[in-house]
Amino acid sequence: MKRTLIAIMMLTVVSVHAQETWTMQQCMRYAVEHNHEVKRTELELENYKVAETGAIGRFLPEVDAGIGVQYNFGRAIDPETNGYTDVSTFYNGYSLSASLPVFDGFSRLHALRAAKASVKMGHASLRQQQDQTALNVMQAFTNTAYYGGLVKMAEEKVEETTLLLRQTRILEEVGRKSAADVAQVESQQAEADYELTRQQNLLASALLELKKEMGYPLSESLTPSPSLENLTHNPSPNGEGSEASRRGAGGEAVFRYQMEVSRHEWRQARTALFPSLSLSAGLNTTYYKTLHSQTAAAFSSQFKNNMGEYVGATLSIPLFNRLQSITNIRKAKNNYKIACENYEQKRIELEKLSLEARHDWQAYLKQTEQMAKKVEANSMAYQLVRRQFEEGLSTAIDLHTTSSQLLQSKATLLQCQLMAIVKEQLVRYYNGEQIWTE
Repeated sequence: MKRTLIAIMMLTVVSVHAQETWTMQQCMRYAVEHNHEVKRTELELENYKVAETGAIGRFLPEVDAGIGVQYNFGRAIDPETNGYTDVSTFYNGYSLSASLPVFDGFSRLHALRAAKASVKMGHASLRQQQDQTALNVMQAFTNTAYYGGLVKMAEEKVEETTLLLRQTRILEEVGRKSAADVAQVESQQAEADYELTRQQNLLASALLELKKEMGYPLSESLTPSPSLENLTHNPSPNGEGSEASRRGAGGEAVFRYQMEVSRHEWRQARTALFPSLSLSAGLNTTYYKTLHSQTAAAFSSQFKNNMGEYVGATLSIPLFNRLQSITNIRKAKNNYKIACENYEQKRIELEKLSLEARHDWQAYLKQTEQMAKKVEANSMAYQLVRRQFEEGLSTAIDLHTTSSQLLQSKATLLQCQLMAIVKEQLVRYYNGEQIWTE
């Protein structure tokens, strides 16, 4: 009995979980966590961080150690007398060296600044990709909600025409309707069935598109929430947002940091015209032994007695490298100018899109109010024509016309409501707000 109760409880939990509806925020959050483009952008950000670590490491000294082993056969130089000999010898050398660049025209400094700007650009790119993924999911979710609403309207239309056909046949039996009227209503019912099937297919396609944008398994079921109240999570935007937040929206920050990276790369290229100074130090020692000889000194004594140290400084002055430095500087300067133009173009484009989104949002709000009044008027007209049809004062064609007008106005009202929500979220996005919750 206990096992049966446990099985029933588990089946109940699984059924409830399978029927759980997803809000738009939940879909956005899932997409940001599972979208492949977002994951690739995160890996690119890790590469930028690794490059920054490498730029920091260039300020540290470079230390090398080496061990060499050599067998000499035949004529060679005797390490002990520094003269020629034809006796085979074994040679073993050890070395340890360190070098530190003291001055390189501030090339390492500009490289570090460029790497830091690249990390900031990576963070901005990640945010842009996350926001773009959320926007794509929002559009796909609203399309699903739109076609879901049309399917519901089509189902209501099928029920309504079925009931109307039953009433018309009864009226035909009592002589108040003709066979032509019955045929007209049957045609309307067939049209309603066709429209329901078409809208169901469009809903299935929209649901597949939503799963693709989310990175959700296509074979698993997904039930978006049909409620329009779940599409938003904040009050309506009133202000324009802070300057810093607006500058980070729409990918503008990516182009701004790219411009900063190009500026530091240009400055780094100019450092090739400056001299460079570096310091070096090291020590080395050797051990040698004549083969088949028993008089060789011990390894420890040779390792100590043959030890040598050195300290040096190197000054490199660039004179002529076949114009490579000049061409690199010109390329870097042009890349910086290109980045500036790209930033200005993106800034103007985002400003235009922001104004368009706000204007469209206000327009769809007004259209929603107007379409609500039109739906109410068309509904009253349809009810009146249907009553007249039942009383024999209107034809089935008049009833079909008013019914189509009512259905079209309801679909347009739903579209205006959804587009008002989409444009509102776009206004938030261009104001610098985060349209998805973590």
